[in-house]
Amino acid sequence: MSEANQPNRDQAALWNDVGGPIWVEMQEVLDGMLAPLEAPLLEEAFPGEGGRVLDIGCGAGATALLMARRLGPAGHCLGVDISGPLVAAARARAAAEGLASAAFVQADAQTHGFEPDAFDAVISRLGVMFFEDPAAAFASIRRATRRNAKLVFVAWRSPAENPFMTAAARAAAPFLPNLPAPAPDAPGQFAFADRDRVQRILDVSGWTDVDIRAIDVPSGVAEKDLLTYVTKLGPVGLALRDLDDPTRARTAEVVHAAFDSYIRDGAARFTAACWLVSARATPLAAQGV
Repeated sequence: MSEANQPNRDQAALWNDVGGPIWVEMQEVLDGMLAPLEAPLLEEAFPGEGGRVLDIGCGAGATALLMARRLGPAGHCLGVDISGPLVAAARARAAAEGLASAAFVQADAQTHGFEPDAFDAVISRLGVMFFEDPAAAFASIRRATRRNAKLVFVAWRSPAENPFMTAAARAAAPFLPNLPAPAPDAPGQFAFADRDRVQRILDVSGWTDVDIRAIDVPSGVAEKDLLTYVTKLGPVGLALRDLDDPTRARTAEVVHAAFDSYIRDGAARFTAACWLVSARATPLAAQGV
């Protein structure tokens, strides 16, 4: 297959060129902001000490490291991400901690040849919404799981339910006329906003006992980190890279003001409106695979 026809080619380019290094730079800020999502995810998915867990879209490794600690020295958590810079950061964190039960690999989970029947559970914290063919990706992931293994992931609900996440783009729009409007089902942050679509994807890819539950989780970003966060990440961050300095400064000023209503007690506070999704792996024989 030619490079031009590789699945998820655009995502690989994004996360290995611009996105990955920025997420590494912003690791502490992002880990703090997303930490409240970890407890419901890990509680739902934990297979018991000594289990084997696969973390999809593991980023800089925060969730995989937490799971590896819970699994204990006899367990194993493998984090997978398409971004080389993020995988390198995750490996460095595990090495610094001496956590041998955590490992990380740079790979596209949609096409990677996972060892079959290898995992007791699969987890993802906001890492499964970026596949060009999510049904193929979840079928590939299912083949890596053991009989009745549990899949648990967190994904964003709609942009309308997450105004904090879209405030920067709305405020910057007058300065960024070419800011792309993402298609509802395109790979990206809100690709799994449609509950029925998530159900269909899991049904056709061999998962059963699907449960899709809305959760609303309080979160926040320290006020001192807010401007960096809103001007470096997401479509606004990408667009600002191409502006002249005066326009970039004016846009940053307007974007920062758009978050004034969120700031309380030294932090921009918001509610993360997400789906907590769980399912079980259908035995391969039942799928004719």
